[in-house]
Amino acid sequence: MNAAQLLLPDFLLILCGYLVCRYTALNRSVWTQVEGLVYYFLFPVLLFQSMVRHPLDVAATSGLMAAGVALGLIGVGLSYSLPHLPGMAGTDRQLHAGGAQVAFRFNSFIGLALAERLSGAQGLQWISVLIGVCVPILNMAAVWPMVGGGSRRFMGELTRNPLLVATLSALLVNLLGLGLPEWMLATAGRIGSASIALGLMAAGAGLQLGSLKLAPRLSLGLLLIKHLMMPLAAWVIVRMGSFDSTQALVLMAFSGLPTASSAYVLAARMGHNGAFVAGLVTLSTLLGMASLPLALALAGH
Repeated sequence: MNAAQLLLPDFLLILCGYLVCRYTALNRSVWTQVEGLVYYFLFPVLLFQSMVRHPLDVAATSGLMAAGVALGLIGVGLSYSLPHLPGMAGTDRQLHAGGAQVAFRFNSFIGLALAERLSGAQGLQWISVLIGVCVPILNMAAVWPMVGGGSRRFMGELTRNPLLVATLSALLVNLLGLGLPEWMLATAGRIGSASIALGLMAAGAGLQLGSLKLAPRLSLGLLLIKHLMMPLAAWVIVRMGSFDSTQALVLMAFSGLPTASSAYVLAARMGHNGAFVAGLVTLSTLLGMASLPLALALAGH
């Protein structure tokens, strides 16, 4: 498995968005509209389609689902607690609110591609299970710091969050044994492909690596959680649990994924520092070339 080869297309799309935005007539005014298209339509369709594609057997996958939720909650806890750790006094709470999601969200596109390459159809099924149970929880955890507290506003943001609505709808459709009609599959697939390219390019268009200088310790802490602590936590969970070899391998690969490219879009649409989050997304994509081999090496032990 060549992790660098797997991640290179994503990084090149981010770079492409950066160059197009700054050196052509397709400037920020154009990419602001693209962000809205990706966030409100393209990404939700991709999530829905990927989650209804394979039937979900709850009884057979309960252990894997519990492990995925536990891993996600560990990431959330570490991310939320970061400003309170020694040496992190004075952390900008606004930057932390927008960037906290980077430490625990994951790039489902890379996850789907990696799982299929690792374990074929069985790997796709297991990664779809992890996506299905983790996306709603982690999206809620991503939104909470950005709304600044307040249950009414929090619930309002959740009901308007298209990624969460798409995920919960897909889970319901899957559990009812339904799916997309055959004639819609090709169209949904093309929409999904467009969302990947445009989402990554939108992240590049909003990129200002200089923004990471606003909070270098915060950036380092979030990326260490994502790319070191998460694989180590997954290794402990696998050692303590009872998983077959394919489930263990997919869970470990899941823990080493770079953060979600839509993290930038979510932060920007909710009025937070999108450039700071875009820089984190770019560095996370690069660091995934190290954390994925680390996670897979731990899986071998």
